[in-house]
Amino acid sequence: MRRLLALRVRGELTAGHVRVAADALGVSERTVWRWLAAASRDERAADEPGARAQTGTRFTITPEVRALLALWKGNVRAVHRELVLRAARGSPPAGAPSLTTLHRAIRRDLTPGERAGLTGGERAARKHDVFLARPRSWRNYVWETDHMQAAVLVDVEGRACRPWITWFTDCATNAITGVAVTPGDPSRESVLAALRSAVLREEPYGPFGGLPEKVRVDRGKDFLSRTVTAAFDLLDVTVEDLPAYTPHLKGTVEGLNRAVEGMFLAALPGYARQPRPGKRASRPKDEVLLGFEDFTARLLAWTLWWNTEHRPAPLRGRTPLEAWQDDPTPLRDVPAADLWTFTLEDAGTRTLTTRGIRFRKRDYVGPWMTGQAGIQVRVRFMPHHDHRIEVYHAATGRYLGPADLADRATDEQISAVRKARAARTRRLKKDLQASQRERYAAVSRPAAPQRLGALTTAQAEAELAQATGTDLSDLALRDLIPPAAPPAGWRTPASLAALTTADLPAPVPSGRDSASAQCGPDGRTAQPTPDEDGDGL
Repeated sequence: MRRLLALRVRGELTAGHVRVAADALGVSERTVWRWLAAASRDERAADEPGARAQTGTRFTITPEVRALLALWKGNVRAVHRELVLRAARGSPPAGAPSLTTLHRAIRRDLTPGERAGLTGGERAARKHDVFLARPRSWRNYVWETDHMQAAVLVDVEGRACRPWITWFTDCATNAITGVAVTPGDPSRESVLAALRSAVLREEPYGPFGGLPEKVRVDRGKDFLSRTVTAAFDLLDVTVEDLPAYTPHLKGTVEGLNRAVEGMFLAALPGYARQPRPGKRASRPKDEVLLGFEDFTARLLAWTLWWNTEHRPAPLRGRTPLEAWQDDPTPLRDVPAADLWTFTLEDAGTRTLTTRGIRFRKRDYVGPWMTGQAGIQVRVRFMPHHDHRIEVYHAATGRYLGPADLADRATDEQISAVRKARAARTRRLKKDLQASQRERYAAVSRPAAPQRLGALTTAQAEAELAQATGTDLSDLALRDLIPPAAPPAGWRTPASLAALTTADLPAPVPSGRDSASAQCGPDGRTAQPTPDEDGDGL
């Protein structure tokens, strides 16, 4: 490099010299020219071409810079502008770095996870973490459960909605042991239905099932409800409540949630995340959605395929069914009748009367109640299934039978009530939206917000009167108590006599009204003098 520098000083340096030096050093010609420029400023740079100057004041990422990166969501250029402004005002840090230096310091001092976290938050940072894999245990050692809203629109009684899937999966064999589908929001009833299908091993649930030793849940209120936890306690199953926002701690069921969308839901009509043309992603008008029953049948068929034909990578070429059958671990089974009892919610004791059983202000009756009036019974019920309850003897615990709701409305009546409720909800929502819609004036300078719209005093008073209901005279029922008949000596028009009640006594005048009455010499009320036409004055 010193030889090239000497040639440059004498003016004998050519492009051929630079090309030969670049080939010998294995760098580009532009790099050689940059080294020569640095050596022209400082001859010591010619001894170690390309080495950076060690000044001891290298820029590093401080807590203040970290805070700025979090404030600007990882926008390095915005952070650099902020540092330049602070340096111009004399605020620390003294002397703002260049944009290239700032980029270099961020790449050097921050890990990829920290950079992602400052940009996208904790969830983005978690993608760069390393997670330990749990050792592969035995079947029914631990299950994992979760709710998942399917990304598919399904026709439910004429409405397009996204159903919810609740399932249990075995961590040792990746088998789906139980599943339940709910048209609306899931509840503890969804968990209990999926639990029954997971524990039972008879048809149509297949060979998977039995009681697990432990179940992992993620703080969902449905999984930790009193009914569900009581059912797990009766079944001698330990519930492991995981911390919030830790999906990696139940990776088996989370992986199933991701797999079902790409392997099954994406091919169904009504897939909600399907890329669509146009500026607004709207569903085609001619698209025919699956019915809820059809969707459930297809999901159960896909579940059977997953358990019997799919070969997940952790099983190393085996299907979940083969992994289940190869495991010699004994299973704990529960009779279907006992399992049904364990998964019902207890409502306490009641007295069986001649009208049946009174539960939630409604009567329930059953054919087995004949001759049983007066005994004490215990009521159990499935959450949200109000049409039927299960009745047990309070003293012995013996199952007596079901009881159905008395005087239950017909399907047509229930449909009409639901339509009326929906129409009322739509009207109320429309009224609320109209009342909350406020318009404000646009400003080009800092100013307080100013509402638009003007009202007159009369309009304001009328609207307030209508809202508060202060005009009680409009609410009076004028025909509720008809006026009393006038005294017998009075001549009353026929039109007025028809509106009076003859058997009610005439009101006695009092106060100013009595003082204004005409009294005769004997102190009695004077009779009106007839005029020439024969009518009273």
